[in-house]
Amino acid sequence: MKTMTRPLVAAAMGALLLLSTRAQAAEPAASTITIPEMDCASCAKKVGGKVAEVNGVAKVEYDVKGRTLKVTHKAGETPSPKALWEAVESGGKEPSKLEAPGGTHTKKPTS
Repeated sequence: MKTMTRPLVAAAMGALLLLSTRAQAAEPAASTITIPEMDCASCAKKVGGKVAEVNGVAKVEYDVKGRTLKVTHKAGETPSPKALWEAVESGGKEPSKLEAPGGTHTKKPTS
């Protein structure tokens, strides 16, 4: 009986590991945009609304105190860093940093 239990336990552990890995991989990517002059909820909502219009953006959350926007990407999509930067500008603010899965930008990206 002991010899049959070991393969079952090993199979169960393997299945749990596989499910855990898939759950982590399914977590959508995100970008963080720092906007030094974003000092009120009204400004944050305005800029956040512009960023939400960018292709590939699933959700935008703002932190006025931290002066950042967290941009959650749609599954399998990566919004253009340049488009995100320009969306902040069209909302009347100037970003100082954009941290995206492809890298960190402190000037307007070229793509």
